[in-house]
Amino acid sequence: MTLSRDDSNMAGSRDRAGRARWVALVAMALARVSFGYQLQTVASLGPELRQAFGIEFATLGTLMGVYLLPGLLVAIPSGFLGRRYGDGTVIVGGLVLMVVGAVISALAPEDRMLGPAVIGAGRVLSGVGAVALTVLQPKAVAERFSGSRFHLAMGVLVGAFPIGIGMAQLTHHRLAEAFGWPAAFLAGAVLALVTAMLFLAGWRREPGVRNSLTLTWPSRTEIGLLVLSGLIWTAFNAGYFNFLGYLPSILAARGHPLWVADLVLTIATWGNLPAILLGGLAAARFGAIRVFLFGAVLLVVSVAGMGLVDWPLLWGVVFGTFASVHAGIVVGWGAMSARPENRAVGLGVFYTVYYLGGTIVPAICGKAADLVGDASGAFMAAGAISALAVPFWWWHRRMAVRAGMMT
Repeated sequence: MTLSRDDSNMAGSRDRAGRARWVALVAMALARVSFGYQLQTVASLGPELRQAFGIEFATLGTLMGVYLLPGLLVAIPSGFLGRRYGDGTVIVGGLVLMVVGAVISALAPEDRMLGPAVIGAGRVLSGVGAVALTVLQPKAVAERFSGSRFHLAMGVLVGAFPIGIGMAQLTHHRLAEAFGWPAAFLAGAVLALVTAMLFLAGWRREPGVRNSLTLTWPSRTEIGLLVLSGLIWTAFNAGYFNFLGYLPSILAARGHPLWVADLVLTIATWGNLPAILLGGLAAARFGAIRVFLFGAVLLVVSVAGMGLVDWPLLWGVVFGTFASVHAGIVVGWGAMSARPENRAVGLGVFYTVYYLGGTIVPAICGKAADLVGDASGAFMAAGAISALAVPFWWWHRRMAVRAGMMT
């Protein structure tokens, strides 16, 4: 049997469209790597910045969380901008802001008051760019993939983020030792710039997707589901970010050499990508709920365990291999909590909730560390907050079933 010319052209068109979807996914994943690399800068340089500026844990936690502060104001407008001008345009603009913000942070003077303020200002600007690209990426994935491929693609997208964190932990200390702490911020600027160039070379608009001038909002039910899914994501990241953020400080206080922190963070971050991908595949076979509950419980155990018992390698392995299997599932719930025509703005709502929590939680955990007298307090607080993901999930599922959006 032979194919006609028209059939061959159609098959070739489908192949090209399929390749374009995966190229777009790779471009978005690279942007997530840049995001993770920049976000981790303050956390991985915690001991250096505390020494340079004489700051307390609460201030360090604030500098960690301020990167996500713009999400309170920018997430929803980013959704509208993406709907009006296209996802690719907004994502590239976000990467440019990440470059500029990182350069500003690198230029901060070593003054106790002014230095942290300038670092914070640069991180706010970088955060604006990171928010813009983060809001629109799940929407772009949902437009290009469906079924089991959606879970896999979302796993690739979410799993790219910890790669950036792992790269940060491997390089930031060495850059700081060789060239001073500003070099770590400049490295983040270079990575974002290279990512923007690669993104421009590889991005293609998905056929059939049109920009819209409307300013319609999701329905009341959709808003409720988006808020709850945002709270689940906030609870997950309370454990995730604070485990990584306060790990160098707690291991240094316990007398572990630097290589132990590097090893644990390498396991905890580089192990996330295969774990998240396997979580997406397991969700298609065993059900997303089972995978979510499995990962949520082990996240609480590994985060609280690090604060209670000095077994860093064990907790790093549990955290890196099992505690993040449900990450792609949670973001997928956020993307599916609104109808396709409301998804861009809906994800703005989802991330507004998350960024509010992401701004507040690190400072809360830092305050807990100050009250306890060491970083173990931060791990206990983070573990307690991450446990809230389960009741938030129960509430989300109940509402979705009643609305007929989930069976």
